[in-house]
Amino acid sequence: MRLSESEREAQYTDPKVSSGVADSSPGDANGLMQTASNAAANSEGENSDHTSPNQEEGEISQPETRGFVPVLKNRDFLALWSGQVFSQLADKVYLVLMIAIIADRFQGENQTISGWVSAIMMAFTIPAVLFGSLAGVFVDRWPKKEVLVATNLLRGILVLGVPILLWLSKGMELAGLPVGFYVLLILTFLVSTLTQFFAPAEQATISMIVEKRHLLSANSLYTTTMMGSLILGFAVGEPVLGLADTLVQNLGIEWHIGKEMVVGGSYAIAGLLLLLLKTGEKNGSSEGEAPHVFQDLRDGIDYLGKQRRVRGALIQLGILFSVFAAMTVLAVRLAEVMPGLKSSQFGFLLAAGGAGMGCGAAILGHYGQRFSHSRLSLYGSIGVATCLVGISLFRHHLLMVLLLTTLMGAFGAMVAIPMQTTIQEETPEEMRGKVFGLQNNAINIALTLPLALTGVAETFLGLQTVFFSLAAIVLAGRLLTWYICRTGSSLSSTN
Repeated sequence: MRLSESEREAQYTDPKVSSGVADSSPGDANGLMQTASNAAANSEGENSDHTSPNQEEGEISQPETRGFVPVLKNRDFLALWSGQVFSQLADKVYLVLMIAIIADRFQGENQTISGWVSAIMMAFTIPAVLFGSLAGVFVDRWPKKEVLVATNLLRGILVLGVPILLWLSKGMELAGLPVGFYVLLILTFLVSTLTQFFAPAEQATISMIVEKRHLLSANSLYTTTMMGSLILGFAVGEPVLGLADTLVQNLGIEWHIGKEMVVGGSYAIAGLLLLLLKTGEKNGSSEGEAPHVFQDLRDGIDYLGKQRRVRGALIQLGILFSVFAAMTVLAVRLAEVMPGLKSSQFGFLLAAGGAGMGCGAAILGHYGQRFSHSRLSLYGSIGVATCLVGISLFRHHLLMVLLLTTLMGAFGAMVAIPMQTTIQEETPEEMRGKVFGLQNNAINIALTLPLALTGVAETFLGLQTVFFSLAAIVLAGRLLTWYICRTGSSLSSTN
């Protein structure tokens, strides 16, 4: 019989049970002090595992430190998180770099840049749909640290090679387009393909180096970093790249390579920082064995079919990301109909949502452990749906829409982070690459479809109807996952 969530949390305080890593860092030892919830486990003969070396028998233990402090004391997580900071910034600024190169080299006078940018976006999106699941199969067979380091260093090399490749292809054309533009498309395709391997390896590594009772805080910190890099990358990416080019020219270098050095250098720094990571990963019997791709994919799908909690969490994540993708399209229309904004200023609305999610993630990292994942997801889904309805009703009031968009981001964090943590907790180590690969694939599809459908729906149904429909979808998705979990008798006590 499966343990209830409160019983599992008591069990997770045992480092031998929860961490899955043989050599935990010295900073983690301080987080293993007993709490009141350890009493049940201690009464079953596990006292020796839970007693701190510095604590005498019979001494009252100190309350456990919660929030971000325990995970930041974990040296391996600190190395992984530091690498994520540079990798995420490089990811966000990469598209800004591509747009800057197109504007400087390929866009003609009085010619719109939209067609060029759309082609780059397609090259960036296609690998996510094609290789997301396949990458997870290989990640399960390969050492996670090597995948993390190699994917960042290779992306850095590809970006740093852009100036040389553009110089070699200068003046050449193919089918009426500059060969240099084809070079950008191929490089973007390769960078995105490497990202498909990096993403599941990163998620699997978090589960390996962070104790289960701290996973919520770790995922909250990751989400905060991701939102911060999103806002920072799009907000200051262009001036930073321009400043880098200016500095390079002041050094007497004729080539305009400053922009590529910033992005490629960020990937390279991420790879070097990840060399400090120790995953404690054990070499399995499958090491060196060629993956049975289709069989492994089938195993991952079968696993999701049997694990109701994981399947329910994936459904909620897919719906949430679909709604957020739809908001990127609807934000343009909102800015157009709203007094005080221009359609080109839709980024303010998206930035408000990102800031809200970052703040929500930070708060959740400190206080979210007090609630079950299911309860947090319920509150978050209701909050997102309410904000969507509110935005549709107050769509002509700028301050109200900004406030509601910020709140929607915060409530979105209450869904995304607990559900991601649930997937990490429930998935065994040998299945993590497959499951996270399938998750990556599903989320990329969830992000892509609304971009194509939302504009059409808004044209035929109207802005208000689309917002009401999105709210209904969020609530229906939460009811569906509740039903899926409830139908499993072994999981009924969790919800």
